[in-house]
Amino acid sequence: MLFVEKPTLVINEVRVKKNIRKMVEKANKSKVAFRPHFKTHQSAIVGEWFREFGVEKIAVSSIDMAEYFEENGWKDITIAFPFNILQIARVNKLAKKITLNLLVESLDVIEFLKENITSQINLWIKTDAGYHRTGIDWNDEGTLSKLIRTVKSTKNLLFEGLLVHSGNTYSTKSKEEIEEIYEDTILKLKNIQERLLLQGFSIVKLSIGDTPSCSIINDFIGIDEIRPGNFVFYDLSQLELGSCSEDQIAVALACPIVALHPQREEIIVYGGGIHLSKEHLLINENQKTYGAVTLPTKSGWGKINANAYVKSISQEHGLVHASKEFQKQIEVGDILFIIPIHSCMTANLMKRYFTINGIEIKMMPTF
Repeated sequence: MLFVEKPTLVINEVRVKKNIRKMVEKANKSKVAFRPHFKTHQSAIVGEWFREFGVEKIAVSSIDMAEYFEENGWKDITIAFPFNILQIARVNKLAKKITLNLLVESLDVIEFLKENITSQINLWIKTDAGYHRTGIDWNDEGTLSKLIRTVKSTKNLLFEGLLVHSGNTYSTKSKEEIEEIYEDTILKLKNIQERLLLQGFSIVKLSIGDTPSCSIINDFIGIDEIRPGNFVFYDLSQLELGSCSEDQIAVALACPIVALHPQREEIIVYGGGIHLSKEHLLINENQKTYGAVTLPTKSGWGKINANAYVKSISQEHGLVHASKEFQKQIEVGDILFIIPIHSCMTANLMKRYFTINGIEIKMMPTF
């Protein structure tokens, strides 16, 4: 059984595999390529769970992560982050071993690759369809056309298509808003795809990747590839968006109770910003929450308690607001489970998991 003496990230293997199965089946039904983003779990062991469902292609967020998963047998990897030219030596080494896909968004970077790449790689053009974080504007036909022509004229560069991350879905307030952003994104991508087709570019694949859209949309008609990542665990943000149900959340931070203050309706737990991150949601206009609170059960953790939430955090401390009635159920030395706001951030901070049965699951080492 699991023994907890300090903040411990706990994973529910049954829920993880159900989440994977559901997304695989959805991709298969729509006949799109499924390339899950592994930046959420960053674990070779969790990666093997994907293989159980026939997954062969993955996305990662860094060359470090690509090297780690290549060492663990993955042979088709997209680094879903704009290519960093300072890492060309490592990219050349990796490209000799696997099918490597990179993101580009400028002529300068393509020209650099043209002069320095030593093995064949596939290129996706990072495209902005409304998120405005990075990428070429979807409507900038001239720039997109110029980049594609340059790629196609280069021996070791193969053009794949346009890649979009609709991160603006994370700022929505309803499923309907997520659907609207998805539909708007697809309309924009199909529009530019058709215009590029008229210029003679017969194959321009389309890749999308945000978990809210991929969780809510059931038919990905017209899309070639989906790259969700957070769906493997989900979290409180996804629950708030309506992307998942509570029983799909597959990770929680087990935190020891170190002090009780019933008169203030507060609990102090060992678990703060260096464990949960400082991501938050608003309960109302004036109150932030840094995580939802649940009690331990024989099968892991229970339902989210409406009478408790993480009110504030410092480096090691977590300050939990909890009613006097809730505090009657617990004592110092007990464990509270905190559902993280953003599971990707919490996992990245914790660097390892334990299953409900106490089996350690390591993540990739920190380079």
